[in-house]
Amino acid sequence: MPTWLQLMLDSAPSLLWAGLTFTIPLTLLSFIFGLILGLLTAVARLFGPAPVVAIARFYVWVIRGTPLLVQLFVIFYGLPSAGILLDAFTAALIGFSLNVGAYTSEIIRAVISSVPRGQWEAAYSIGMSWSQAMRRTILPQATRVAVPPLSNTFISLVKDTSLAAAITVPEMFQTAQRIVATTYEPLILYILAALIYLAMSSVLSALQVRLERRFARYGGFLEART
Repeated sequence: MPTWLQLMLDSAPSLLWAGLTFTIPLTLLSFIFGLILGLLTAVARLFGPAPVVAIARFYVWVIRGTPLLVQLFVIFYGLPSAGILLDAFTAALIGFSLNVGAYTSEIIRAVISSVPRGQWEAAYSIGMSWSQAMRRTILPQATRVAVPPLSNTFISLVKDTSLAAAITVPEMFQTAQRIVATTYEPLILYILAALIYLAMSSVLSALQVRLERRFARYGGFLEART
């Protein structure tokens, strides 16, 4: 067996374990918290009073206008100088959640705005309150449209978690770096890490297609594409 293949086989379990224990949990938690934050931010920008709208816009402006790596460094390395100490995983979780929240807020804001005003009027005409109209009428329609861009955001987040290696989170990419430090085979180990990320992204992309088709039965946004 070639030496490079043996090295890949020997290293794969460590990388997969790091992905299972750090990369996947970090991705899922960051996306969930970010999605909640994005929904709140989008609603605040669309329906909040002027001061709340200003705060929401400022948050989105700062996060979208600065690199994710810099945000992680500020949280993990910068906040301790202000007396705020965070472990690496928590710092990464906060950083990714804030980043996802800013980007998903723009997606959610756009899809809510795309729902025809007549839907609001129809909901109000049958006695729904604002919250009932939002929950029962607007968000279900907006969700169908939001599935493709939110799915893309999730897939991108899986790959972006590799940046957590820069703040010492022992996720998959940092595990590869540690093995490289002892084997001195960066090309082989980084290709292995890339293949695992590629496999994860491919599975998620396939799931995205199935999810879109499922929603298309009710919303019809794929019929125009097929």
